[in-house]
Amino acid sequence: MNRTTRLLLRSFIGPFVITFLVALFFLDMQFLWVYADELIGKGLAVHVVLELLLYASARLVNLALPLAILMSSIMTLGSLAEHEELTALKSSGMSLRRIFTPLLVTMVIVAFGALTFANYAWPVANLKFRTLLYSVTRKKPTLNLEDGVFYNGIDGYAIRAAEVDQETGSLQDVLIHHHGGGREGAGLVIRAEEGTMKTSRTGRFLHLDLSNGISYEDRQEPGVRQRDRTFPHLQTQFERQRIRIDLSSLDFAKADEALFKRAYEMMSLGQLTLAIDSLEDQRNQAAVAMQDFGARSLNRITLDRGDVFSSDTTTAHADWLARLGPSAERRVFDAARDMLRNTAQTARNQIDERQSKRTLSDRHAIEWHRKLFLSVACVLLFLIGAPLGAIIRKGGLGLPTVLAILLFVAYYVITIMGERMVRSGALSPAWGMWMGTLVMVPAAALLQWRAARERTWRPFSKTKASR
Repeated sequence: MNRTTRLLLRSFIGPFVITFLVALFFLDMQFLWVYADELIGKGLAVHVVLELLLYASARLVNLALPLAILMSSIMTLGSLAEHEELTALKSSGMSLRRIFTPLLVTMVIVAFGALTFANYAWPVANLKFRTLLYSVTRKKPTLNLEDGVFYNGIDGYAIRAAEVDQETGSLQDVLIHHHGGGREGAGLVIRAEEGTMKTSRTGRFLHLDLSNGISYEDRQEPGVRQRDRTFPHLQTQFERQRIRIDLSSLDFAKADEALFKRAYEMMSLGQLTLAIDSLEDQRNQAAVAMQDFGARSLNRITLDRGDVFSSDTTTAHADWLARLGPSAERRVFDAARDMLRNTAQTARNQIDERQSKRTLSDRHAIEWHRKLFLSVACVLLFLIGAPLGAIIRKGGLGLPTVLAILLFVAYYVITIMGERMVRSGALSPAWGMWMGTLVMVPAAALLQWRAARERTWRPFSKTKASR
């Protein structure tokens, strides 16, 4: 490795790592903002939140990595051009293509790593993320009584206190409804003037010490018929009473990963290919079955007409219908109408089934192209960012960052539009998922051409001259 290559790699790797981490951080903050309501107030352990952020970060690499490559390439080549280092390299006889070659080779290696990551690590991260997020959303909020509000987070209980002291745990005017664990006819209502609450040392139970209260309990009548029941209840007054409530329903329980394992986001390229082939075979079989059904229905109608009508003349048909009588004629028309309705409904059901198979196949194809799209985007955005940096001759975090964000947003918006068109059935997955790439390839070629001919662009030159 010569000195020039070391200079280029050293100038590029630093901004690339920093911009990648910064982009990933901002995307993670956006994730926390979106799912803040699902995370706050549930008493989640720190390791659970960190694990969720780790899996979310792995899913956001497809956004952070191309953006980091675009920003770092503009910053690196812009800084070299701004400090005349790029001019010095050209003066030594090196062409712009020769200067870009070490960085381009690096991008090819990064693209191969991105493809490997998308094929093997991405499905695992998606599976872990979906499972953990589903578990988090199902978790009930931690015990947090508010003044005058019923708390229903504990299975089988509804607790309300007119006044709650969060520091001492003292309660005023306590009302507790116990639903008897779901048993029919069983229930308990407790009303107390005051009380205190505290959790056990292990946190498994909630202890409520109540004072000056009364309880009403419905009594079960096993073996008694409904009409013979008297619905007795037990009323009890007490000065002091302790109630122990199991808090295991508030514990965090992780869902089974098998619930999400067969989703297309959790598959590798090979699995997606097999799934797409299987769905296409099912669509073809459904088309053949629909053709056979149509042929059988047509033959049945033809045979019915041959059995019903003894002559091919219209007069004979009318005479035959007239001889049936009004009641029989009505039954014939009703039978024919029902047969046609059933045939049409069956045809519509088969068409809907084929359409659903096509939609599911397109969703698998979107994920298949998305994995390849990540690696291609790494190389393409470098081929856009590197010549653009050489053209604008500006490094740092000012203009390069603005241009990089604008270009990436345009690229991302076009890609999302293509994906939406695929989901709606307007475009095939191959065209829709690569629409943004097809739009950006001419832009990359134009920028390469301008940079090779040293066509510079200094957007602030006029402003500086006027000053």
